[in-house]
Amino acid sequence: MEGKVNSPADIGIIVRRKRKADGLTLADAAAMCNVGYRFFSNVENGKPTAHIGKILQVLSCLGLEVTIMPRGWKNE
Repeated sequence: MEGKVNSPADIGIIVRRKRKADGLTLADAAAMCNVGYRFFSNVENGKPTAHIGKILQVLSCLGLEVTIMPRGWKNE
């Protein structure tokens, strides 16, 4: 699961795809990641105010990681 992230919705799309690829229900994934069902649902739905620490916890639990790098400019 790879993808460029420009918004909370982008994170939600990647999380949902990974969860479904792993064959997990939303409830199972939330329990596995030690977060609430509602929080996990909010992440998948791109809620912009979700707690970043918990989002990183969910990503790690699902076997996903975050890499931050300088943005490439179009004229380079």
